[in-house]
Amino acid sequence: MSLAELDAAHVIHPHAVVGSPAPPVVWARGKGALLWDADGREYVDGTCGLWQCAVGHGREELARVAAEQMSQLEFYASFWNFANEPSIRLAARLAELSPPGLDHVFFTNGGSEGIETALKLVRLAWEAAGQPDRDLILSRKAAYHGVGSASLAATGIAPLKEGFGPLPPGFVHLATPTLSSDVDELVAELEQTIAEHGPERIAAFVGEPVLGVGGMIPPPDGYWPRVQEVLRRNGILLILDEVVTAYGRTGHWFGAQRYELDADVIVTAKALTSGYVPMGAVLVHDRVVELLDGTQFRHGFTYNGHPVGAAVALANLDIIERERLLERAVETGGRMLERLRPAADLAGVAEVRGVGLMLGVELEGDRDAGPVAARALERGVVVRASGQKIVMSPPLVIEAEQADRVVDTVLDELGRLG
Repeated sequence: MSLAELDAAHVIHPHAVVGSPAPPVVWARGKGALLWDADGREYVDGTCGLWQCAVGHGREELARVAAEQMSQLEFYASFWNFANEPSIRLAARLAELSPPGLDHVFFTNGGSEGIETALKLVRLAWEAAGQPDRDLILSRKAAYHGVGSASLAATGIAPLKEGFGPLPPGFVHLATPTLSSDVDELVAELEQTIAEHGPERIAAFVGEPVLGVGGMIPPPDGYWPRVQEVLRRNGILLILDEVVTAYGRTGHWFGAQRYELDADVIVTAKALTSGYVPMGAVLVHDRVVELLDGTQFRHGFTYNGHPVGAAVALANLDIIERERLLERAVETGGRMLERLRPAADLAGVAEVRGVGLMLGVELEGDRDAGPVAARALERGVVVRASGQKIVMSPPLVIEAEQADRVVDTVLDELGRLG
């Protein structure tokens, strides 16, 4: 059997139609921002897979680091008082890079686990502080926070929840902030929601600095500072979901730094290792640790603090810093956004937007962006369709001519909408 036939016979793909699999594109290798399929055809990776591959594909130095760590200590559990050197050094490195006060790290295997961890952590913190009724979580209607039980309940994208039965209660979804939103109205809604439920019932507000899966939607000017002020005034904790935005995607190590936010918890994954090893990290502020002081956190995953993942993450962060990829995200993202702007004048296109190397084109009404992405793929450019939106998030190392190829292909296909 061919690889495609074996895939159809045995693999259930995320978001694919069960029993009706589309012929797969079988990736064989990658280098930088380029990918090659099993037939040898070249593609420009305009999505980083799922936002993860900050330093690009095929970094041999990361493979060497992983092999060296495996030969020394491949894995041992980090439960209780067990630890390993790479994860200790990674936690210290993250404390250096993150905004002040985020000096504590809980490791995970990915983003959904990170959000599950953060939600349990803040609820436990209020329990430990003698306020067990503070268990409500505020989120947004276009938010994506993961596929676990609580992280899916926090997610605001309705189709992602369909058919999965009752989800945990305790989540309230607010309006989606967009570039054209009235910040006064958004803040008024937040204050009204807090008043209706009572601040003494609300544990935390969870939000992406820039909405990712929801369509690469930057916040309107002034939104985050005002939201943070309302939360602080009411004693509500702020969880930032930076699974997509952390480690350079917005041109900063963390989106919190771009929007000058003093978060209580920051959830990260993806670009922490550039996807070379599955790993995530939840950064926890001193304020939350003080609430938890003396409390046992009965929570964990088998591969918490995996030494190979931590070793790769340290090397990956070094590459991001050494190659000035934060600056490249701003420069390349600005170039791509400027070249994409004429799409806003095309028939069927509602908006073009971007922050750093997070770019989105939204189609009008309920137009499906799927055909645009499919035709781009046929032309050797990988972009992602999310409902009526085309989203782009290439590796931070993408070369100018490769970025231009992504933009030119998208513009051509958008021009065919009519």
